[in-house]
Amino acid sequence: MTPDQAKAAILQAALRDAAFDGWTDVMLAKAAERAGLPQGAETLYFPDGVISIIAHWSEQMDAAARDRIEAFDLASLKIRERVTQAVIIRLSEIGRHEEAARRAQARLSLPDGIATGAKITWAAADMIWRAIGDTSTDGNFYSKRAVLSAVLSSTAPVWLSDGLPDKPDARAFLDRRIENVMQFEKAKAQVQRVTRNMPNPAEVLGRMRYGGAAGGLPTRRQKRRIRRGGT
Repeated sequence: MTPDQAKAAILQAALRDAAFDGWTDVMLAKAAERAGLPQGAETLYFPDGVISIIAHWSEQMDAAARDRIEAFDLASLKIRERVTQAVIIRLSEIGRHEEAARRAQARLSLPDGIATGAKITWAAADMIWRAIGDTSTDGNFYSKRAVLSAVLSSTAPVWLSDGLPDKPDARAFLDRRIENVMQFEKAKAQVQRVTRNMPNPAEVLGRMRYGGAAGGLPTRRQKRRIRRGGT
């Protein structure tokens, strides 16, 4: 059995047990035993205990969701629809393991799991943006992922509490959150358009300092002195 196969076997056993026993070290050891692995195997493959295996589960769901999102007809969708469908696909990867997911959320809310929980959510947001074709590299790269992380973290509990197969309440909640995000993006774009042609404060101060108000723009030499902060 390869390491990947061993991890997969432990995870499948753990998902069954965690729904009843929660994510504990005792449960993890029991899952490794049920997977037919020798004693202590859970420590070898998941050195940080249940925190490690929850992170591994999320990575597996991210990978499966990415394949499904990339196979979707994204070209026919607007950006809002792409994001919405991608979030639904990612959450649907939880499948029948919703109780295990609820208990995983509870476990990651403890002090030693908060950082991992944040990384898991960020990784899911990053996967979604990449899968739908985002190529941003500037500040938008981080702002998009931060905003989508907030959407994911707030929608996931609603998804897990919605007992109907089609998740109507969760989908409605997600639509409202996405609408809030789109309104924010529109407002940000408007501010950028308004401020794009506004004068650079440094150049304005430079004109005042070097008599630019009366004698025109500062020379190249003066601009270099402005940037260096010289006199």
